[in-house]
Amino acid sequence: MHPAPSPADAGAVSVVVIGHDDAAHVTDAVRSALGQGPAVREVVAVDDRSTDGSAELLERLAATEPRLRVVRLPVNSGGCGTPRNTGLDATAAPYVMFLDSDDVVPPGAVDALLAAARTTDAQVTGGLCVRREPSGREVPWEPALYASPAVVDRPADRPRLVRDTLSVNKLYATDFLRAHGIRFPEGRFPYEDMVFTARVWAAAPRVALVPDRVYVWHVRRAAPRLSISLDRAGVANWRARTHACRTAHAILLDAGEKGLARAVRAKFLDHDLRMYVRELPLRDEAYRRAWWAHTREHLAEYDAADRSGDPAAPGMLLARVLLASPEPRDLPRLRELAARPARLCPPYARTPDGTPCWSAELPEVTLETLPERPVPLLPLAVDAELRTRTRLLRLRLHELYGTVGRAGPVDAEVVWRHRDRAGLTLRRTVPLRPAADGAWTAATPVPLERLASLGTGAWDLRLSLRFRDGATRTVSAHALTGPGLLHPRAMPSPRHGLILVRPYATHGGALALRVAAGAQDAGRILTGRLRRRLP
Repeated sequence: MHPAPSPADAGAVSVVVIGHDDAAHVTDAVRSALGQGPAVREVVAVDDRSTDGSAELLERLAATEPRLRVVRLPVNSGGCGTPRNTGLDATAAPYVMFLDSDDVVPPGAVDALLAAARTTDAQVTGGLCVRREPSGREVPWEPALYASPAVVDRPADRPRLVRDTLSVNKLYATDFLRAHGIRFPEGRFPYEDMVFTARVWAAAPRVALVPDRVYVWHVRRAAPRLSISLDRAGVANWRARTHACRTAHAILLDAGEKGLARAVRAKFLDHDLRMYVRELPLRDEAYRRAWWAHTREHLAEYDAADRSGDPAAPGMLLARVLLASPEPRDLPRLRELAARPARLCPPYARTPDGTPCWSAELPEVTLETLPERPVPLLPLAVDAELRTRTRLLRLRLHELYGTVGRAGPVDAEVVWRHRDRAGLTLRRTVPLRPAADGAWTAATPVPLERLASLGTGAWDLRLSLRFRDGATRTVSAHALTGPGLLHPRAMPSPRHGLILVRPYATHGGALALRVAAGAQDAGRILTGRLRRRLP
């Protein structure tokens, strides 16, 4: 617990809210900042020349709220950097926070951040951001950084800080930003947060971290205008992202922070690259070729030190395959490797001297370190075959260069986890039995009645594999497709009258289920699917 705010904390924080044509949400954002209490001296709402009445809404609110100031830019800037810089220039409090018009700061956020900043003398104080999906599910952003309170004397002591590229879940000492000339890129500059946070870390601030939930990032997938992070259908988005990553790397390198610069590139391989590879099978051929060529150009900038990590780590292996092949290839298999957890699916090839490698066509991409990995880090591949007619789930665990056989699989805990209701799970443990082809198999009924009773919606499948020495590995299961597989099915139910189940493969290729119960619920889903198919 943090100490209660003192009278000295009153008026210590300015909150800069930026928005453009977001009349539906901007007042909620502003009210969430004003609702933080006396610690907030002012809310500076910068309207980026909206045309939907946003500015007028803010002016009406300001007429009744003396702590709200509205600044309207004369022309639309085309990005987030200019309005944030404008707001920063207008602030008068010792500390400043940033807030986007379609997000909110939860109650107590400012007090938690300010208390930590005061007691630790930190120039930058960060807290937990959660991404709130349309269903209401909240997914924490970089939770490992914010698991417990911490003080970092300089960012180089905690390289993982570079993975938190958000500017909005942090409280900054205003004088610190101004003394170091730290600002956002002006104009249209997608992923401006990556550059801003790199400039922050390059200035070597003292950093405090708190586990408190301080920012709610609303993921609005059905919005008329998608956010930059969601609007990834064009290759220009990927070019903008690689440019931001390259710029952040250069900033840290120029500041003499070689370790942090290297961490930026490691983050690119493990996060950015994996995210976009998972989506490659969804894109058309023109996108794939343009994306592939650009990514090869970007990865060619990496030096030996950037490639000094485990060559069989998923992000590193993706990069090696990309650099080894001039043309797009192996996209389904790359998608599985980019999944979380990573799955290295067959074929499991070897070079003529017996060294494990990516494939017979790319023997230069070797995997010699893979058999040395401990079981909890192996990219184990489990195929999932689900036929809704029989309601039977069949699992096949593949051998991986002898590592699985040496570890000795014992059983698999099959876990069905509701996607939108945290903690709602259904578990069953089944034995793993050796098959004639060297794999291990298991079979278990899918408890559709029970799943429907617990909650309709999406259910993700996770497996916890247990081995002879007690070691475990949590994996997802690769969804097999083919005749009779992944077909939606309506079936009678003694309790619900009717259950509709639709198995499908996620963007990462994993098996998931969507379950509806009752004739009305199932009818609504079927009607929606029919409407989407009609011209």
